[in-house]
Amino acid sequence: MFTPFQNEYPYANFSEDRPKRKMEEALNLVSGQSGRVCPLVIGGRRIETVEQREIKNPARWSQILGSVCQAPLEMADVAVKAASAAFPSWSALSATERARYFVAAAAILRRRIYEFSAAMVLEASKSWIEAYADAAEAIDFLEFYAREAVRWQQPGATTPFAGEENEVLQLPLGVGVIIAPWNFPLAILAGMTAAAAVTGNTVVMKPAEQTSIIASRFMDLLELAGLPAGVVNYLPGPGESVGAALVEHPGVRFISFTGSRDVGVQIHAKAAVVQPGQKWLKRTVLEMGGKDAIIVDQGVNLDVVAAEVVASAFGFQGQKCSACSRLIAHTAVYDELLIKIVERTRKLVVGDPAQFGVHMGAVIDREAYTKILNYVSIGQQEGRILMGGADRETQDQTGWYVHPVIFADVAPDARIACEEIFGPVLSCIRADSWDHAIEIANGTDYGLTGAAFSYNRAHLEQARREFHVGNLYLNRKCTGALVDVQPFGGFNMSGTDSKAGGREYLGHFLQAKSISERW
Repeated sequence: MFTPFQNEYPYANFSEDRPKRKMEEALNLVSGQSGRVCPLVIGGRRIETVEQREIKNPARWSQILGSVCQAPLEMADVAVKAASAAFPSWSALSATERARYFVAAAAILRRRIYEFSAAMVLEASKSWIEAYADAAEAIDFLEFYAREAVRWQQPGATTPFAGEENEVLQLPLGVGVIIAPWNFPLAILAGMTAAAAVTGNTVVMKPAEQTSIIASRFMDLLELAGLPAGVVNYLPGPGESVGAALVEHPGVRFISFTGSRDVGVQIHAKAAVVQPGQKWLKRTVLEMGGKDAIIVDQGVNLDVVAAEVVASAFGFQGQKCSACSRLIAHTAVYDELLIKIVERTRKLVVGDPAQFGVHMGAVIDREAYTKILNYVSIGQQEGRILMGGADRETQDQTGWYVHPVIFADVAPDARIACEEIFGPVLSCIRADSWDHAIEIANGTDYGLTGAAFSYNRAHLEQARREFHVGNLYLNRKCTGALVDVQPFGGFNMSGTDSKAGGREYLGHFLQAKSISERW
């Protein structure tokens, strides 16, 4: 049987010669593959379409990474039917048989981790360590969900009843749609896809438009692992057309989505409508973002806090749903802490992440760039700017670069303190007390991650009870959840609290059947 699950951790140390050399070699390899065309994959068939999307490096516009075929609207129905055709034979396999395909895929990915990491450096503008961590998390999801599927296949416990055999079995739902984000283009895509498929479902995988080449590489990986045709179908295309058609299709049983609040709410509403010929209520598994806060008590080590805040706020340009976008500090430490945070932030290197030693690359595209700078303009009316802003630092004509921005003295109800910006913008808020800090932290529509720094046990216990987030971190940063260490998912408008990477997650893709036989 499979060995016990272990995380792919610690990550590579790029200050060492061997990992550094391997990443440089991988970057050269992937850069040399820039002419690739990524076709649709439906029922095992590769289909090239006339309409194609050119993918450029966000940090270096001159570098064209390849082209991705765009599915015409009618292909949504073709893909759903291909998945439906594959479902009977795939769902009939034992969980152990299905799991082996994903353990095999994890083994291949482990051997090629630098190649996949390099692809994310170029296509998503991730730093070396952020890209490597993304690929490692993808391996974790594949390995963990494979083992969990075997556990879930075991009959559920029931109370014994004389003269009868009773059992509860978990059955797959049917055809599902995977709508993945661009910010974790391999890890989240692999996790959502593996969770749905290893439990016996078949899926149509619609990747984010900005990172569809990485998704194509993942599709190639699954085929290399021998996954049967039609179990996973690769259907890149615009969310407004192809994505919407998949969500509304009567043959779709569930939708697994990670992305923005607005799109998640739309999917939730559309999925609730029973289409003609539909025999079920569709399930939605939604992760929709956050407005995450780190709260800081008096009497803590401010150097430690500053390091954790900077890592949480500006890692991957703040383009994580778990990123710290609000710092809420006790008035006794507020001013000193902000000085330390600014000092640390100024040391971050912003530039092309393909270069060794760069901490922050470009934001993903023009839309993100424009949105972030619009919020910076709003912030200049709502707070006191400490660094960054709409000056020469935020402008660069070779890529979509936005340097870190820090605002002080922001009101708790300011737009930059309540709305998700999804960029390297930190709003700092002064709290009069620990109670006040928790009250401010809870004052948004979201509830994904949060962190609390305190050496006061009563305050930490209060945070456990009252800080209303799906992932709470005490005396550490609010990013970097590990599979099965910190199951991930949030409250309120952060989504359905589905807890990706947790031991209950696969239940979202299964339905229970109670069977009783009287002797």
